[in-house]
Amino acid sequence: MGLFDRLKARLVKTRETLTDGITGLFKGGRPLDAALLGELEELLYTSDLGAAATGVVAELGRLAKRGDVKDEAGVRAALRRILVARLDAGGELLLPHHPTVVLVVGVNGSGKTTSIAKLAHRFVSQGKRVMVGACDTYRAAAADQLEVWAGRTGAAITRKGEGADPAAVAFDAVDRAVREGFDLVILDTAGRLHTQVNLMAELEKVRRVIERRLPGAPHEVLLVLDGTNGQNAIQQARAFTASVAVTGLVIAKLDGTARGGALFTIQDALKLPVRYIGTGESMELLEPFEPGAFVDAILSN
Repeated sequence: MGLFDRLKARLVKTRETLTDGITGLFKGGRPLDAALLGELEELLYTSDLGAAATGVVAELGRLAKRGDVKDEAGVRAALRRILVARLDAGGELLLPHHPTVVLVVGVNGSGKTTSIAKLAHRFVSQGKRVMVGACDTYRAAAADQLEVWAGRTGAAITRKGEGADPAAVAFDAVDRAVREGFDLVILDTAGRLHTQVNLMAELEKVRRVIERRLPGAPHEVLLVLDGTNGQNAIQQARAFTASVAVTGLVIAKLDGTARGGALFTIQDALKLPVRYIGTGESMELLEPFEPGAFVDAILSN
């Protein structure tokens, strides 16, 4: 099963809202006029596109005015082009540095630890030497879980006891990776709520300590967002981007309850590329994001 088929199977709710809704708008041979475009904008809002819906419909309106779009088929084709153009795919992580250091952030329950395990598995499968750093030292279970995942994927792990300084764990992980010739270091961090200012300050400390040991690191900062949270994820994302220079997004939990349209709102608001999406529980199901496959999955009949 390819990425399109997996997305199609998991984004059922978003697809049904959009495809059935568009068909319903044109029922009875309705013309493509201002009233229909207004209803289409409401439909896109209910599909969780949020503020992005207004821009999308404005563009459709311009095409309709020029006579380039006249019917349901034309709207569907134009909508696909417009939506694909609004999505920025970051592509597979490159590992230009040895080691390349990736800091992973996100709130509790976002799918962060599982995404780290899948990312480690992805690169170990490519023959890379991967180190994970258990910098979430507030919960012993977090490091234990990461150690189990590391064992399953074949990645090495650096960890300390509960309550240890997260920045010290990060330093040790990077230091060991430099000395022992690892290709990739993935650092887990405490799943912190955006209201916890002290924890955000700690995240900045982790970043400074990493850079001190390896100038230029971290080379990537990935923010994991829960695909089922819809637009609520944006507030969390803004808090993280205000505290650390996030370079890309991982959208986890794109399953049957996912609100797929939120990806457009997230990208519209944050101007950050989606690097990976999680489409299932299996270790292989963290994949580079493909805008075309994603849009086809939510628009296909």
